[in-house]
Amino acid sequence: MSIDGIWSYSSDSGYAEGQELTGYDVAATDGTIGHVDRQADHFGMRHLVVDTGVWVFGRSVLVPVGVVTGVDIEGRKISLSCTRGEVKAAPRFQTDSETMDAAYLTSVGDYYHRLPPRETTTT
Repeated sequence: MSIDGIWSYSSDSGYAEGQELTGYDVAATDGTIGHVDRQADHFGMRHLVVDTGVWVFGRSVLVPVGVVTGVDIEGRKISLSCTRGEVKAAPRFQTDSETMDAAYLTSVGDYYHRLPPRETTTT
């Protein structure tokens, strides 16, 4: 995946343009990480802000949409191509102003782009 691709939904993710994902549960390859608090597209860098609840001490994480492997409309669930540990190790999201900070978004994109690719399985 190109670095630009980290900010775009893959064509086979099940995402429909304009679809509202707020409130959807978010699952990494090894378990649930939280729910979508909001979605944004600043500087052409589409991403989800995921509220992790108590899993990561009540903080949110920013996830580029390029790691979304599936959107289950009926189940209101989003699947990611990375593990819980990889999400937790991403550059720390602290304030909403960071979603407007191109340098921060670039660092997040670089981090996710460097993750090893995973085989996706169909259920």
